[in-house]
Amino acid sequence: MKLKLYIKGNKIIIEDIKRCGLFRRIIGLMFSRRERANALLFDFGENRVGIHSFFVFFPFLAIWLDKKNRVVDYKIIYPFTLFITSNKKFSRLIEVPLNKKYKEIFTYFKINWIRGT
Repeated sequence: MKLKLYIKGNKIIIEDIKRCGLFRRIIGLMFSRRERANALLFDFGENRVGIHSFFVFFPFLAIWLDKKNRVVDYKIIYPFTLFITSNKKFSRLIEVPLNKKYKEIFTYFKINWIRGT
């Protein structure tokens, strides 16, 4: 699946993103391997949902979106963080693993590439 995002007037396209059903929403990126992991899309409606990064052994980028795929917030999430959420209202969440496949996306968010990848 391909998804278009809008941040500060720029359009970003994320390719190779997987939409998550109920089971995958529970698992997320847990137990995935960094270089094999795909970006995941979660639809939450208007709920304020928190996530955690237990058993995710690599950092990832969490991008919170509104209904029109505009970026409302984003954060780098590090392994074994207990509770993460956005302070702003959101409808969707994308988890983007910090791996070579998605390296280009990080420049839009002004995130330095991580050593060793």
